Amino acid sequence: MRPALAFAFALALAAPAGAQELPPPVAQALARNGIPQSSVGAFVQDVAAPRPALAFNAAQPMNPASTIKLVTTFAALELLGPTFTWKTEAWIAGPLHDGVLAGDLVLKGSGDPKLTLENFWLLLRALRQRGLKDIRGDLVLDRTAFDAADWDPGRFDGEPLRAYNVGPDALLVNFKAVRFMFVPEIEHGTVRVIPEPKPAQLTVTNNVRLTAAPCGDWRANLRMDVQNGATGARVAFSGTMPSACGERVWNVALLSHPAYVAGVFRTLWEEMGGTLAGTVRDGAVPANARLFATQESPPLTEVVRDINKFSNNVMARQLFLTLSAELLRLPGRNDRSARTVASWLAQKGLELPELVMENGSGLSRIERISAGGMGRLLVAAYQSSVMPEFVSSMPLVAYDGTMRKRLKFESVAGQAHIKTGSLADVRSIAGYVLDRNGRRHAVVFFVNGPNANAGQPAIDAFLRWVYEGAGQ
Repeated sequence: MRPALAFAFALALAAPAGAQELPPPVAQALARNGIPQSSVGAFVQDVAAPRPALAFNAAQPMNPASTIKLVTTFAALELLGPTFTWKTEAWIAGPLHDGVLAGDLVLKGSGDPKLTLENFWLLLRALRQRGLKDIRGDLVLDRTAFDAADWDPGRFDGEPLRAYNVGPDALLVNFKAVRFMFVPEIEHGTVRVIPEPKPAQLTVTNNVRLTAAPCGDWRANLRMDVQNGATGARVAFSGTMPSACGERVWNVALLSHPAYVAGVFRTLWEEMGGTLAGTVRDGAVPANARLFATQESPPLTEVVRDINKFSNNVMARQLFLTLSAELLRLPGRNDRSARTVASWLAQKGLELPELVMENGSGLSRIERISAGGMGRLLVAAYQSSVMPEFVSSMPLVAYDGTMRKRLKFESVAGQAHIKTGSLADVRSIAGYVLDRNGRRHAVVFFVNGPNANAGQPAIDAFLRWVYEGAGQ
C-alpha cells in the first residue's frame, strides 16, 4: 500500500463515527411532537471530510419513503449515462401503398417514462407525414422490454385509481392517466367536465351541480362512479362543486395499459384522418417488419429531474426496471434491477447490507436503507462525474419541487438541495446543505413510526442546525 493511502486508511480507522446525540433544537422539536428519538436516524458529513459530524441511529435499517429515489437515480446516471434516452418505435408489417398498410402496425416500447400525450401525438404525426393513413391490419403493442407480471394498483393503499399507483409498462403512454378538468360555467349554473385525453372507449356522464358555497375541499362533495368492462369504461360524476374554486383537475387511472394505449391511439389517429380496421392486441415485432418511425425521449438528466423534484413514483418505477432491461438485456424486472443496483454499489465499494429495494420509488412498505448508508451514498455521489446532474435534480429549499413551500424567508432558503419522502408512518429527507461558512454537507434525517407525520418541525430544525454550521 502506498504511504499516502496507508495514512488515509489509518486516519479513517482512527476517526470517531460522529456525534451520537441529536442537536438540542432537533431533540426539543421531537419531544414537543411526541416522537421518541428511537424512531429517528440522522447523518451529517461534510463531503470533503473523512468522517461524519453526526451519526445518530445511523446503522438502523429504516423505511426511507421517496428518498430511495436518490439510489435509483444516482445508479441510473452512472450506469446509463446522463444522455441516455428511450426510444419508442413504430414498425410496419406488410406493404404500404398510397397510404394504405396491408398489414399490422407495431408499436414497440422500451419503457420511456415520459411518453406524454404530446410526445405520443408527435409519433403518430410522424406516421402520417411518412405516408401512412389507413391500417388494414391490427395495432400490435410490443411491451416485451419489461416483464409482463401483473401489477395490482390497489395493493399499496387500496386506491387503485390514483395516478401515483400506476404500474410500470414498456409502453407507458401519458402515465396512463386521464386528466378530468372541472370548469365552472357560472352563467349557466353548471360544471363542464372535460377528459384529456379521452380514450375512444371511455364514456363520461356528468351530473355535477354548481353551488355558491366557499371553496374549501372542492372534491369533498363530488362523487365518482367507475365501471370497467371488457370493451371500455364508464365514469359518472355527481354531487356539487363550489363556483369559488374556479377550474380544478382530477387525475384518474381508469384503464389497463393496453386498453389505454388502444383508446388514445384510436382517438388521435382518427383526429389525424387515419383509420384502423383491425383490433388492438399484444405481440412482438415480427421478423418481416421494417422500422417506420421512432420517437425519442428527453435525456435521462431531464427525467431524473422530474423524478426527484416532483417525486414522480411512476417515472421512478419505469427507470428502475430500465436498469435491468438495458444492462442485463433481459426483460426489466424488479428483482433483476435490485441485483443490478447491488452489484453497482459493490463495485463502488459501498457496503449497504441493509438495503432493500422493491420498486425503486419509495412507494413501498418493505424498502429499507439506513441513514448512514444513504449518507455514504450521498458523499460518494458528490465525488462522481455525474454530481452536477444529480444534485441539481433535487428540490431547492423554498424554491421548487416538493420543497417549494418549506423554510421560506429563512437563512437556509436556497442553500440546500433536499429530496423529501412521506408515507403514513414515514417522514424523511436526504440531500445536501451548503452551510453559512461555504461547506457542503450530505444530510439524512429519517422518522419512522406512528407519529412520523408530526416530524416536519424536527426536520426543519435539523436543516437550520446544519446550515448554521453546527455540524462542523
